[in-house]
Amino acid sequence: MELTERELTNPWDGVLIAPAAGTDVGVLVLAGSSGRIERERARLLAEQGMAALAIRWFGGPGQSQGICEVPLETFTDAVDLLRSGGARRIGILGVSKGAEAALLTAVHDPRVDVVIALSPTSRVWCNVGPGRDGEQHPYRSSWTWRKQPLPFVPMDDSWTAAQPSSGPVAIRGWYELSEKTFTHLVPPAEIPVEKARADLLLVAGGDDAMWPSLPFAEQLAQRRRSAGATVRLVARHDAGHRPRLPGESPAPASPRFQYGGTREADALLGAAAWPHILDALGNRG
Repeated sequence: MELTERELTNPWDGVLIAPAAGTDVGVLVLAGSSGRIERERARLLAEQGMAALAIRWFGGPGQSQGICEVPLETFTDAVDLLRSGGARRIGILGVSKGAEAALLTAVHDPRVDVVIALSPTSRVWCNVGPGRDGEQHPYRSSWTWRKQPLPFVPMDDSWTAAQPSSGPVAIRGWYELSEKTFTHLVPPAEIPVEKARADLLLVAGGDDAMWPSLPFAEQLAQRRRSAGATVRLVARHDAGHRPRLPGESPAPASPRFQYGGTREADALLGAAAWPHILDALGNRG
């Protein structure tokens, strides 16, 4: 299949890869806290006949340097671009904090038809890194909508890692402690996925060492089912935070964080999710 590739610099850095013959399916591809532009993942989706838009949604020119009070309008503007190119079915595929953004965008924008949330959270968390003011503290929401910060759960800074500080750290326990410490702040921070018109596909590993994405995914699924809304959950208990789709390069090791899982388990989770991803994005029903 012949593809076209368009580099974007305004209003955000990114790349739009699409079939040269055109398509009516558009998908926004969001990285997590790495801040990268997910070019490889976008190309995989474009090779399946979709217009895939991967953007840098923080850390670029004119953006917050961290995931701090990032406007959800960043993503609704991306939906605008996909629709202006002829897409009539809109999906958002995000991982980790990108999945958090994808879920919230679907709650606020009824034009989103499907969300694929890899290693998701079921609630809004505080900032990861500095805001526009260069400060990381006090904690603030990761997101705003119409210039208003969304309710969030902060981190309990009394947490200490079980591993020596000289090596990569598993921070899942930090999130689990923070949920317990700030129990009273969890209900208003829950992502109301039952209000989203979009179909929802969740992909999570039980050995996620970054945050408890499988319990989060189960909470999201239960919330959807209780409201009579559609949801699919694809899980492997031995996979970690970074499922890899068929054709993707293995995720690189990190000097800072442990992600859990293994290359083999993460690839098997991605392979199990792939047909569901294609079905969800291509479904015209």
